[in-house]
Amino acid sequence: MTKGRLQALIGAALTLLLLGWTLRDVDPAELLARLRAADPLLLLGSVVAATAIFPLRAARWIVLLEPIAPGLRFRTAWHATAIGMMVNNLVPARAGEFARAFALARTEPRVSFASAFASIALDRVFDALVVFALMSGAMLDPAFPRGAQVAGRDVSSLLGSLGIVVIAVAFAGALLLALRPALFESIVTRVVGAVAPRFAPRVAALVHQAAEGFASLRSPSRLARVLAWTVVHWLCNALAFWLGFRAVGIEAPFSAALFLQGLIAVGVAIPSSPGFFGPFEAFAKEGLRLYGVGTALAVTWAVAFHLLSFVPITLLGALYFARMGLSLSDVRNGRADDASGDDDAPASPIAVTATPRA
Repeated sequence: MTKGRLQALIGAALTLLLLGWTLRDVDPAELLARLRAADPLLLLGSVVAATAIFPLRAARWIVLLEPIAPGLRFRTAWHATAIGMMVNNLVPARAGEFARAFALARTEPRVSFASAFASIALDRVFDALVVFALMSGAMLDPAFPRGAQVAGRDVSSLLGSLGIVVIAVAFAGALLLALRPALFESIVTRVVGAVAPRFAPRVAALVHQAAEGFASLRSPSRLARVLAWTVVHWLCNALAFWLGFRAVGIEAPFSAALFLQGLIAVGVAIPSSPGFFGPFEAFAKEGLRLYGVGTALAVTWAVAFHLLSFVPITLLGALYFARMGLSLSDVRNGRADDASGDDDAPASPIAVTATPRA
């Protein structure tokens, strides 16, 4: 059994275990009754807000890519973003991140696969920083339950854990790559040369291309715009959560949505099946419990929100995927040079990461 297939099996097992744990105390008839009683207009507003975060992500991506592709059309970035989110929802191993970079590089010749993928990595670093900042702010709200615990640990310890250190180190590395690309390339090449010499030239070429994707950090004004788009993105996502709360009858402050999205962000980072089913519901149930929300009501929100927000972006991504004439085999077997036209570009990691778990 390949490593990828083993990871897929572990992810599927965790999904089933978490779904079983989440639903074990919920009466299916009660769940359906609560879903039927939900306010349809508020649910619609929740779905609209949840879907709006993806065009916002595309707008931020355009700013990140300005040094490489100034004047990049919104339509190009939006279609690639929707395709990536659709693949994330249907294929394991977060293959959508590779599909998103592949789709952009296929349609925009100025952007190589490596540069597009590097910009997505930076995109995710900003996500992590802002999500945890908003989560910290939510914990300062007097409405936040004091002494709250998750899995027997004080919630405040989550923000002082290794995760924050890793994010800070990642951001520092991104800054070094953006501001001193030659130094970063030299360090990486020496390390790889000492450990696996035969891969050193290829890694050096990949780092050189990736530096283009991090170039946006060299401009303070561009950095501020990226940060602003990120804050708007996650406030919109929290609004979607909060409208969903109101739709099913959960009386919780907006800060609860800010806290919950951070907790769920941690949960969906663990291996699971496509679409993050299982971790999403389990962490939603646990997070809402801190605010005194009963299991049945918390699970009602988690199931309704997750399913309803899953559908629009998946259908849109599938539509754009078909219009581009792509197939999953294109993404699995794609090379960076196929997308960028650079015959010397290193092989795309798509085939390594996405295929075994598909």
